[in-house]
Amino acid sequence: MNLFRSFLVEQTDPERFYTDVADDTITLITRHEPLEGRTVLDVGAGQEQFGRRFVERGARYVAVDLERESLNPGPGNGAVVGRGENLPFPDGFADIVMSNNVMEHVTQPGVLADEMLRVTKPGGLVFISYTAWASPWGGHETSPWHLLGGHYARRRYERVHGHPPKNRYGETMHAATVAGGLNWARRQTGARLVEAAPRYHPDWADPLLKVPGLREVLSWNLMLVLRRT
Repeated sequence: MNLFRSFLVEQTDPERFYTDVADDTITLITRHEPLEGRTVLDVGAGQEQFGRRFVERGARYVAVDLERESLNPGPGNGAVVGRGENLPFPDGFADIVMSNNVMEHVTQPGVLADEMLRVTKPGGLVFISYTAWASPWGGHETSPWHLLGGHYARRRYERVHGHPPKNRYGETMHAATVAGGLNWARRQTGARLVEAAPRYHPDWADPLLKVPGLREVLSWNLMLVLRRT
């Protein structure tokens, strides 16, 4: 619940949001893999809060993002400009490859996820988390009007606020689904799905992912953890 409250203030209080997400990501990853001495590749982020927190836990942190101005991984950390669907790293580059709230911003999330697996070392970990479009907050700042259509929600936001939203449907925001992520994870032959859960919910809500339709609305944010084989 604390993470969800932080999500609501992403644009007004980014320090709080990114710090909370970084801490939560570390908690979830270290269920399966320690960070000490590991190389962590962060796809589509590069916020200083992530770099700071991961280095404090003994990791080597490298961020990659499409836009140079989005990269601010903090002193002593790596930053590379690159497209997630074509990562500029060799096979097996990192021990842990992660993306937070990125899949809903690309047109081909499966291609991005495949690239994440490619650059993960055998035995390494892939961590993916993203917001489902059909959830109440799927349109981010245009919610809940996105449930009436992404283009409508975008036009309404601009009419009310006098400027376009940061997350523009059809450009920087796309309709990511829970089913799409689960199907991608389960069909992998080079990786094993070790955890799938609605991220913002307590553990007892995990069975939501077994109910088609309902999971799209109530999961809010899907988390996938895979082990490269």
